[in-house]
Amino acid sequence: MWITYGIISRFIATLQHHFYTKITMGAISLIALLIAAIAFSAGGILIGKILVKGSKNPQKGQAYECGIPTNSSPWHQFNVGYYLFALLFLIFDVELVFLYPWAVVVKKVGIVALIEIIVFIFILFMGFLYAHKKGALKWS
Repeated sequence: MWITYGIISRFIATLQHHFYTKITMGAISLIALLIAAIAFSAGGILIGKILVKGSKNPQKGQAYECGIPTNSSPWHQFNVGYYLFALLFLIFDVELVFLYPWAVVVKKVGIVALIEIIVFIFILFMGFLYAHKKGALKWS
């Protein structure tokens, strides 16, 4: 961990020394982070390819259903209600993630933040009412 930090620190210092004219520390840090992310990702994939012994087996291509062999074709159609429910969950779950940054800065921004979050929650609630009215949340 410390070795990696030292290498990255020296790399950033080298970049600052050579390209200090118009690049700020934020941009240099972002470039170093990008290079480190690519190096760690590529290194992990490369080590996995080198060290893991792969085998060709036709059973690997079959659908896995809790260890039980399949009785019919795995290509059957599911009820669209599952997909609608999952999409609605993702939409509302991801949108509610935006409440955390708002809670962090609400005291700094003041009444403007309160009005913005009321509008945001109102739009979410209207989307929920629309989905409920269309019957997307009912199991039939």
